[in-house]
Amino acid sequence: MGKSKRSKMSRKEGDRPDRSVSLAEQILEDRTTHSSQRSKVRSRQNEDETYVDEKLSRKILEQARQQQEELESEHGHSASLGARSKTTSLGPPKDDDDDDVSDEEFPGNEGEFYEHFEVDEEDEKALEMFMNKAAPMRRTLADIIMEKLTEKQTEVASQMSDTSIPMSQIDERVIKVYRGVAEVLSKYRSGKLPKAFKVVPNLANWEQIVYILEPDRWTASAMYQATRIFTSNLNAKMAQRFFNLVLLPRIRDDIAEYKRLNYHLYMALKKALFKPAAFFKGIILPLCECGTCTLREAVIIGSIITKVSIPVLHSSAAMLKIAEMDYNGANSIFLRLLLNKKYALPYRVVDAVVHHFLRFLHDKRQLPVLWHQCFLTFVQRYKEDIATEQKEALMDLLRNQNHEQITPDIRRELLHSKCRDEETDQPMGM
Repeated sequence: MGKSKRSKMSRKEGDRPDRSVSLAEQILEDRTTHSSQRSKVRSRQNEDETYVDEKLSRKILEQARQQQEELESEHGHSASLGARSKTTSLGPPKDDDDDDVSDEEFPGNEGEFYEHFEVDEEDEKALEMFMNKAAPMRRTLADIIMEKLTEKQTEVASQMSDTSIPMSQIDERVIKVYRGVAEVLSKYRSGKLPKAFKVVPNLANWEQIVYILEPDRWTASAMYQATRIFTSNLNAKMAQRFFNLVLLPRIRDDIAEYKRLNYHLYMALKKALFKPAAFFKGIILPLCECGTCTLREAVIIGSIITKVSIPVLHSSAAMLKIAEMDYNGANSIFLRLLLNKKYALPYRVVDAVVHHFLRFLHDKRQLPVLWHQCFLTFVQRYKEDIATEQKEALMDLLRNQNHEQITPDIRRELLHSKCRDEETDQPMGM
Protein backbone atom coordinates (compact mmCIF):
# COMPACT_ATOMS: atom_id res chain seq x y z
CA MET A 1 0.00 0.00 0.00
CA GLY A 2 2.93 2.32 0.81
CA LYS A 3 4.34 1.86 -2.65
CA SER A 4 0.96 2.62 -4.27
CA LYS A 5 0.52 5.75 -2.13
CA ARG A 6 4.00 7.06 -2.98
CA SER A 7 3.40 6.55 -6.68
CA LYS A 8 0.13 8.50 -6.51
CA MET A 9 1.71 11.41 -4.68
CA SER A 10 4.68 11.72 -7.04
CA ARG A 11 2.87 10.97 -10.28
CA LYS A 12 2.12 14.01 -12.37
CA GLU A 13 1.05 14.45 -15.93
CA GLY A 14 4.05 14.12 -18.23
CA ASP A 15 6.31 13.16 -15.28
CA ARG A 16 6.66 9.45 -16.16
CA PRO A 17 6.80 7.82 -19.59
CA ASP A 18 4.10 5.43 -20.68
CA ARG A 19 5.05 1.90 -19.60
CA SER A 20 3.53 0.49 -22.76
CA VAL A 21 6.24 2.22 -24.85
CA SER A 22 9.51 0.36 -25.31
CA LEU A 23 12.76 1.67 -23.81
CA ALA A 24 14.30 2.34 -27.24
CA GLU A 25 11.31 4.46 -28.28
CA GLN A 26 11.50 6.41 -24.98
CA ILE A 27 15.19 7.22 -25.59
CA LEU A 28 14.55 8.34 -29.16
CA GLU A 29 11.59 10.46 -28.06
CA ASP A 30 13.66 12.02 -25.28
CA ARG A 31 16.42 12.98 -27.72
CA THR A 32 14.05 14.63 -30.17
CA THR A 33 11.81 16.50 -27.75
CA HIS A 34 14.56 18.02 -25.62
CA SER A 35 16.55 19.58 -28.45
CA SER A 36 16.50 23.33 -28.10
CA GLN A 37 15.35 25.36 -31.08
CA ARG A 38 16.38 28.71 -29.66
CA SER A 39 19.12 30.68 -31.32
CA LYS A 40 20.73 33.42 -29.29
CA VAL A 41 21.28 36.62 -31.19
CA ARG A 42 23.20 39.45 -29.62
CA SER A 43 21.31 42.58 -30.49
CA ARG A 44 22.83 44.77 -27.81
CA GLN A 45 24.72 47.65 -29.25
CA ASN A 46 27.94 48.39 -27.45
CA GLU A 47 27.46 52.12 -27.27
CA ASP A 48 30.31 52.44 -24.78
CA GLU A 49 32.76 51.18 -27.43
CA THR A 50 32.16 54.19 -29.66
CA TYR A 51 34.00 56.58 -27.36
CA VAL A 52 36.40 56.65 -24.44
CA ASP A 53 35.39 58.63 -21.40
CA GLU A 54 37.64 61.19 -19.75
CA LYS A 55 38.45 58.97 -16.78
CA LEU A 56 39.79 56.13 -18.93
CA SER A 57 41.78 58.55 -21.07
CA ARG A 58 43.38 59.95 -17.93
CA LYS A 59 44.28 56.45 -16.76
CA ILE A 60 45.83 55.57 -20.11
CA LEU A 61 47.97 58.71 -20.15
CA GLU A 62 49.04 58.11 -16.56
CA GLN A 63 49.98 54.52 -17.41
CA ALA A 64 52.00 55.73 -20.41
CA ARG A 65 53.75 58.34 -18.27
CA GLN A 66 54.68 55.78 -15.64
CA GLN A 67 55.84 53.42 -18.37
CA GLN A 68 58.07 56.14 -19.82
CA GLU A 69 59.58 56.96 -16.42
CA GLU A 70 60.28 53.32 -15.62
CA LEU A 71 61.87 52.72 -19.01
CA GLU A 72 64.10 55.76 -18.56
CA SER A 73 65.15 54.61 -15.10
CA GLU A 74 65.73 51.09 -16.45
CA HIS A 75 67.91 52.50 -19.20
CA GLY A 76 69.97 54.34 -16.65
CA HIS A 77 71.09 51.28 -14.70
CA SER A 78 70.65 48.59 -17.34
CA ALA A 79 73.90 49.79 -18.90
CA SER A 80 75.80 48.69 -15.81
CA LEU A 81 73.88 45.43 -15.66
CA GLY A 82 74.53 44.58 -19.30
CA ALA A 83 70.85 44.22 -20.16
CA ARG A 84 69.33 45.38 -23.42
CA SER A 85 67.75 48.80 -23.31
CA LYS A 86 64.52 48.63 -23.25
CA THR A 87 38.42 44.02 -27.44
CA THR A 88 38.42 45.83 -24.34
CA SER A 89 37.84 42.49 -22.67
CA LEU A 90 39.70 42.08 -19.42
CA GLY A 91 41.19 39.19 -17.51
CA PRO A 92 44.07 36.80 -17.97
CA PRO A 93 44.23 34.54 -21.00
CA LYS A 94 43.01 31.00 -20.82
CA ASP A 95 45.84 28.52 -20.94
CA ASP A 96 46.22 24.81 -21.14
CA ASP A 97 47.73 22.77 -18.37
CA ASP A 98 50.99 21.59 -19.88
CA ASP A 99 52.76 20.43 -16.72
CA ASP A 100 53.18 16.90 -18.05
CA VAL A 101 54.11 17.70 -21.62
CA SER A 102 57.53 16.80 -22.94
CA ASP A 103 59.47 18.22 -25.88
CA GLU A 104 59.43 14.93 -27.71
CA GLU A 105 55.63 14.97 -27.91
CA PHE A 106 55.59 17.98 -30.24
CA PRO A 107 57.87 17.26 -33.19
CA GLY A 108 57.20 19.86 -35.87
CA ASN A 109 53.91 21.01 -34.39
CA GLU A 110 54.72 24.70 -34.54
CA GLY A 111 51.67 25.31 -36.75
CA GLU A 112 49.42 24.61 -33.77
CA PHE A 113 50.59 27.57 -31.74
CA TYR A 114 51.62 30.15 -34.31
CA GLU A 115 51.10 30.41 -38.02
CA HIS A 116 53.85 28.91 -40.11
CA PHE A 117 55.33 31.48 -42.43
CA GLU A 118 58.16 31.88 -44.89
CA VAL A 119 60.26 35.00 -44.51
CA ASP A 120 60.55 36.88 -47.77
CA GLU A 121 64.18 37.82 -48.42
CA GLU A 122 63.18 41.18 -49.92
CA ASP A 123 61.06 42.04 -46.88
CA GLU A 124 63.90 41.04 -44.59
CA LYS A 125 66.38 43.20 -46.48
CA ALA A 126 63.95 46.13 -46.41
CA LEU A 127 63.57 45.66 -42.68
CA GLU A 128 67.32 45.60 -42.14
CA MET A 129 67.60 49.05 -43.74
CA PHE A 130 65.71 50.50 -40.78
CA MET A 131 67.60 48.62 -38.07
CA ASN A 132 69.90 50.51 -35.76
CA LYS A 133 73.38 49.88 -37.14
CA ALA A 134 74.99 51.48 -34.09
CA ALA A 135 73.19 49.13 -31.68
CA PRO A 136 75.49 46.74 -29.81
CA MET A 137 75.57 43.11 -30.89
CA ARG A 138 72.77 41.07 -29.37
CA ARG A 139 74.04 39.18 -26.37
CA THR A 140 72.87 35.72 -25.46
CA LEU A 141 71.44 34.70 -22.12
CA ALA A 142 74.75 33.04 -21.26
CA ASP A 143 76.60 36.33 -21.81
CA ILE A 144 74.24 38.15 -19.47
CA ILE A 145 74.58 35.47 -16.79
CA MET A 146 78.38 35.53 -16.90
CA GLU A 147 78.40 39.28 -16.49
CA LYS A 148 76.00 39.08 -13.56
CA LEU A 149 78.08 36.47 -11.77
CA THR A 150 81.27 38.45 -12.37
CA GLU A 151 79.67 41.51 -10.85
CA LYS A 152 78.62 39.54 -7.79
CA GLN A 153 81.94 37.83 -7.32
CA THR A 154 83.82 41.15 -7.46
CA GLU A 155 81.17 42.69 -5.14
CA VAL A 156 80.31 45.48 -7.53
CA ALA A 157 77.42 47.53 -6.20
CA SER A 158 74.29 45.84 -7.46
CA GLN A 159 71.09 47.61 -8.43
CA MET A 160 69.20 44.43 -9.19
CA SER A 161 67.17 44.56 -5.98
CA ASP A 162 66.77 47.00 -3.12
CA THR A 163 67.43 44.21 -0.63
CA SER A 164 70.11 42.43 -2.62
CA ILE A 165 72.58 40.31 -0.67
CA PRO A 166 76.22 40.04 -1.86
CA MET A 167 77.13 36.65 -3.24
CA SER A 168 79.81 36.22 -0.55
CA GLN A 169 77.13 36.40 2.17
CA ILE A 170 75.01 33.58 0.73
CA ASP A 171 75.42 30.39 2.72
CA GLU A 172 77.49 27.77 0.90
CA ARG A 173 74.85 25.17 1.70
CA VAL A 174 72.24 27.27 -0.09
CA ILE A 175 74.48 27.60 -3.13
CA LYS A 176 75.09 23.85 -3.11
CA VAL A 177 71.33 23.14 -2.98
CA TYR A 178 70.60 25.40 -5.93
CA ARG A 179 73.49 23.99 -7.92
CA GLY A 180 71.71 20.66 -7.58
CA VAL A 181 68.40 22.25 -8.61
CA ALA A 182 70.15 23.67 -11.67
CA GLU A 183 71.12 20.16 -12.73
CA VAL A 184 67.51 19.04 -12.38
CA LEU A 185 66.25 21.96 -14.49
CA SER A 186 68.83 21.26 -17.19
CA LYS A 187 67.21 17.82 -17.73
CA TYR A 188 63.59 18.58 -16.79
CA ARG A 189 60.86 17.39 -19.15
CA SER A 190 57.73 16.93 -17.04
CA GLY A 191 56.55 16.19 -13.55
CA LYS A 192 57.05 17.91 -10.21
CA LEU A 193 59.65 20.59 -9.63
CA PRO A 194 61.98 20.77 -6.59
CA LYS A 195 60.40 22.68 -3.71
CA ALA A 196 63.55 24.78 -3.40
CA PHE A 197 62.85 26.18 -6.85
CA LYS A 198 59.22 27.06 -6.13
CA VAL A 199 60.19 29.36 -3.23
CA VAL A 200 62.73 31.38 -5.28
CA PRO A 201 60.27 34.22 -6.18
CA ASN A 202 59.62 34.77 -2.46
CA LEU A 203 63.31 35.35 -1.67
CA ALA A 204 64.67 38.88 -1.27
CA ASN A 205 67.68 38.04 -3.47
CA TRP A 206 65.76 35.97 -6.02
CA GLU A 207 67.72 37.39 -8.96
CA GLN A 208 71.01 36.14 -7.56
CA ILE A 209 69.51 32.70 -7.00
CA VAL A 210 68.17 32.65 -10.57
CA TYR A 211 71.66 33.22 -11.96
CA ILE A 212 73.05 30.49 -9.70
CA LEU A 213 70.45 28.22 -11.31
CA GLU A 214 72.02 28.93 -14.74
CA PRO A 215 68.84 29.60 -16.77
CA ASP A 216 70.78 29.32 -20.04
CA ARG A 217 70.94 25.55 -19.40
CA TRP A 218 67.24 25.10 -18.57
CA THR A 219 65.12 23.00 -20.88
CA ALA A 220 62.22 24.69 -22.64
CA SER A 221 59.79 22.88 -20.30
CA ALA A 222 61.67 24.19 -17.27
CA MET A 223 61.57 27.74 -18.66
CA TYR A 224 57.80 27.47 -19.08
CA GLN A 225 57.37 26.26 -15.50
CA ALA A 226 59.67 29.01 -14.24
CA THR A 227 57.69 31.67 -16.11
CA ARG A 228 54.45 30.30 -14.68
CA ILE A 229 55.81 30.40 -11.12
CA PHE A 230 57.48 33.81 -11.37
CA THR A 231 54.51 35.44 -13.10
CA SER A 232 52.18 34.25 -10.35
CA ASN A 233 54.38 35.23 -7.40
CA LEU A 234 56.21 38.42 -8.44
CA ASN A 235 54.74 41.89 -8.69
CA ALA A 236 54.63 43.61 -12.06
CA LYS A 237 57.95 45.41 -11.66
CA MET A 238 59.89 42.30 -10.65
CA ALA A 239 58.13 40.15 -13.27
CA GLN A 240 59.21 42.70 -15.85
CA ARG A 241 62.84 42.13 -14.84
CA PHE A 242 62.50 38.37 -15.13
CA PHE A 243 60.92 38.70 -18.58
CA ASN A 244 63.56 41.14 -19.79
CA LEU A 245 66.69 39.52 -18.32
CA VAL A 246 65.83 35.82 -18.57
CA LEU A 247 62.81 34.99 -20.77
CA LEU A 248 63.39 37.41 -23.67
CA PRO A 249 67.10 36.52 -24.27
CA ARG A 250 66.22 32.82 -24.17
CA ILE A 251 63.42 33.29 -26.72
CA ARG A 252 65.65 35.28 -29.06
CA ASP A 253 68.39 32.66 -28.75
CA ASP A 254 65.93 29.90 -29.64
CA ILE A 255 64.57 31.74 -32.69
CA ALA A 256 68.07 32.62 -33.90
CA GLU A 257 69.24 29.01 -33.62
CA TYR A 258 66.22 27.04 -34.87
CA LYS A 259 64.42 29.67 -37.02
CA ARG A 260 61.26 28.96 -35.03
CA LEU A 261 60.18 28.97 -31.39
CA ASN A 262 59.86 25.92 -29.15
CA TYR A 263 56.31 25.11 -28.09
CA HIS A 264 57.02 25.48 -24.37
CA LEU A 265 58.78 28.81 -24.84
CA TYR A 266 55.79 30.03 -26.82
CA MET A 267 53.49 28.97 -24.00
CA ALA A 268 55.81 30.79 -21.58
CA LEU A 269 55.26 33.97 -23.59
CA LYS A 270 51.53 33.41 -23.42
CA LYS A 271 51.74 32.88 -19.67
CA ALA A 272 53.70 36.13 -19.32
CA LEU A 273 50.63 38.04 -20.53
CA PHE A 274 48.99 37.32 -17.17
CA LYS A 275 50.86 40.50 -16.22
CA PRO A 276 50.32 42.70 -19.31
CA ALA A 277 52.24 45.73 -18.00
CA ALA A 278 55.31 43.57 -17.32
CA PHE A 279 54.88 41.85 -20.69
CA PHE A 280 54.94 45.11 -22.64
CA LYS A 281 57.72 46.76 -20.63
CA GLY A 282 59.83 43.62 -20.34
CA ILE A 283 59.43 42.13 -23.84
CA ILE A 284 57.63 44.20 -26.51
CA LEU A 285 59.04 47.67 -25.82
CA PRO A 286 62.65 46.48 -25.38
CA LEU A 287 62.35 44.65 -28.70
CA CYS A 288 61.14 47.82 -30.41
CA GLU A 289 63.82 49.99 -28.80
CA CYS A 290 66.82 47.72 -29.34
CA GLY A 291 66.83 48.31 -33.10
CA THR A 292 67.94 44.73 -33.82
CA CYS A 293 64.60 42.89 -33.78
CA THR A 294 64.28 40.71 -36.87
CA LEU A 295 61.16 40.11 -38.93
CA ARG A 296 60.97 36.52 -37.72
CA GLU A 297 61.18 37.53 -34.05
CA ALA A 298 58.54 40.23 -34.44
CA VAL A 299 56.05 37.95 -36.22
CA ILE A 300 56.43 35.02 -33.81
CA ILE A 301 56.32 37.09 -30.62
CA GLY A 302 53.63 39.39 -32.00
CA SER A 303 51.32 36.47 -32.73
CA ILE A 304 50.73 36.24 -28.97
CA ILE A 305 49.03 39.64 -29.11
CA THR A 306 46.47 38.40 -31.64
CA LYS A 307 45.55 35.32 -29.59
CA VAL A 308 45.06 36.85 -26.13
CA SER A 309 42.71 39.52 -24.80
CA ILE A 310 44.68 42.45 -23.37
CA PRO A 311 43.21 45.31 -21.30
CA VAL A 312 42.81 48.50 -23.31
CA LEU A 313 44.74 50.50 -20.71
CA HIS A 314 48.00 48.60 -21.22
CA SER A 315 47.64 48.30 -24.99
CA SER A 316 46.94 52.02 -25.37
CA ALA A 317 49.98 52.94 -23.30
CA ALA A 318 52.13 50.59 -25.39
CA MET A 319 50.82 52.09 -28.66
CA LEU A 320 51.55 55.57 -27.36
CA LYS A 321 55.12 54.59 -26.55
CA ILE A 322 55.76 52.69 -29.80
CA ALA A 323 54.41 55.56 -31.90
CA GLU A 324 56.94 57.94 -30.32
CA MET A 325 59.97 55.67 -30.81
CA ASP A 326 62.58 55.90 -33.53
CA TYR A 327 61.26 53.84 -36.40
CA ASN A 328 62.23 50.29 -37.26
CA GLY A 329 60.28 47.55 -38.99
CA ALA A 330 59.35 45.78 -35.75
CA ASN A 331 57.44 48.89 -34.65
CA SER A 332 55.09 48.56 -37.64
CA ILE A 333 54.41 44.90 -36.88
CA PHE A 334 53.54 45.37 -33.21
CA LEU A 335 51.63 48.60 -33.84
CA ARG A 336 49.57 46.97 -36.57
CA LEU A 337 48.70 44.00 -34.35
CA LEU A 338 47.53 46.30 -31.55
CA LEU A 339 45.51 48.47 -33.95
CA ASN A 340 43.81 45.34 -35.29
CA LYS A 341 42.40 44.58 -31.84
CA LYS A 342 39.87 47.39 -32.53
CA TYR A 343 40.05 49.16 -29.20
CA ALA A 344 38.10 52.33 -28.53
CA LEU A 345 41.18 54.53 -28.25
CA PRO A 346 41.33 58.02 -26.73
CA TYR A 347 42.13 60.82 -29.15
CA ARG A 348 45.53 61.29 -27.52
CA VAL A 349 46.62 57.85 -28.72
CA VAL A 350 45.08 58.34 -32.18
CA ASP A 351 46.93 61.67 -32.52
CA ALA A 352 50.21 60.00 -31.54
CA VAL A 353 49.78 57.37 -34.26
CA VAL A 354 48.95 60.08 -36.83
CA HIS A 355 52.16 61.96 -35.94
CA HIS A 356 54.03 58.66 -36.15
CA PHE A 357 53.13 58.41 -39.85
CA LEU A 358 53.53 62.12 -40.57
CA ARG A 359 57.18 61.92 -39.53
CA PHE A 360 57.82 60.28 -42.90
CA LEU A 361 56.33 63.13 -44.92
CA HIS A 362 59.74 64.20 -46.27
CA ASP A 363 61.59 60.91 -45.82
CA LYS A 364 63.42 59.97 -49.02
CA ARG A 365 63.90 56.31 -48.13
CA GLN A 366 61.71 53.63 -49.65
CA LEU A 367 59.58 52.47 -46.75
CA PRO A 368 58.96 48.73 -46.30
CA VAL A 369 55.62 47.14 -47.09
CA LEU A 370 55.11 46.66 -43.35
CA TRP A 371 54.85 50.43 -42.92
CA HIS A 372 52.19 50.76 -45.62
CA GLN A 373 50.25 47.81 -44.20
CA CYS A 374 50.26 49.40 -40.75
CA PHE A 375 49.11 52.69 -42.28
CA LEU A 376 46.22 50.93 -44.04
CA THR A 377 45.18 49.15 -40.84
CA PHE A 378 45.14 52.45 -38.97
CA VAL A 379 42.88 54.26 -41.43
CA GLN A 380 40.57 51.25 -41.68
CA ARG A 381 40.04 51.14 -37.91
CA TYR A 382 40.27 54.81 -36.88
CA LYS A 383 39.57 56.91 -39.99
CA GLU A 384 36.62 58.61 -38.28
CA ASP A 385 38.64 59.44 -35.16
CA ILE A 386 41.09 61.79 -36.90
CA ALA A 387 40.64 65.54 -37.36
CA THR A 388 40.18 67.33 -40.68
CA GLU A 389 43.67 68.85 -40.59
CA GLN A 390 45.15 65.44 -39.88
CA LYS A 391 43.29 63.93 -42.84
CA GLU A 392 44.66 66.62 -45.17
CA ALA A 393 48.18 66.02 -43.87
CA LEU A 394 47.81 62.28 -44.39
CA MET A 395 46.64 62.86 -47.95
CA ASP A 396 49.83 64.87 -48.55
CA LEU A 397 51.80 62.00 -47.07
CA LEU A 398 50.30 59.61 -49.62
CA ARG A 399 51.68 61.75 -52.44
CA ASN A 400 55.22 61.34 -51.11
CA GLN A 401 55.06 57.79 -49.76
CA ASN A 402 53.39 55.62 -52.33
CA HIS A 403 52.83 51.90 -52.75
CA GLU A 404 51.14 50.87 -55.96
CA GLN A 405 48.84 48.29 -54.37
CA ILE A 406 48.23 49.62 -50.84
CA THR A 407 48.16 53.42 -51.26
CA PRO A 408 44.94 53.47 -53.38
CA ASP A 409 43.13 51.61 -50.62
CA ILE A 410 44.40 54.07 -48.00
CA ARG A 411 43.32 57.05 -50.10
CA ARG A 412 39.85 55.56 -50.65
CA GLU A 413 39.39 54.95 -46.92
CA LEU A 414 40.32 58.55 -46.12
CA LEU A 415 38.18 60.11 -48.84
CA HIS A 416 35.03 58.20 -47.83
CA SER A 417 35.20 58.89 -44.10
CA LYS A 418 33.98 61.58 -41.75
CA CYS A 419 36.29 63.38 -39.37
CA ARG A 420 35.75 63.62 -35.65
CA ASP A 421 35.41 67.42 -35.72
CA GLU A 422 32.76 67.15 -38.46
CA GLU A 423 30.65 64.94 -36.18
CA THR A 424 30.90 67.33 -33.23
CA ASP A 425 29.65 70.24 -35.40
CA GLN A 426 26.32 68.49 -35.95
CA PRO A 427 23.24 69.61 -33.98
CA MET A 428 22.68 67.82 -30.72
CA GLY A 429 19.46 66.21 -31.91
CA MET A 430 21.10 64.43 -34.82
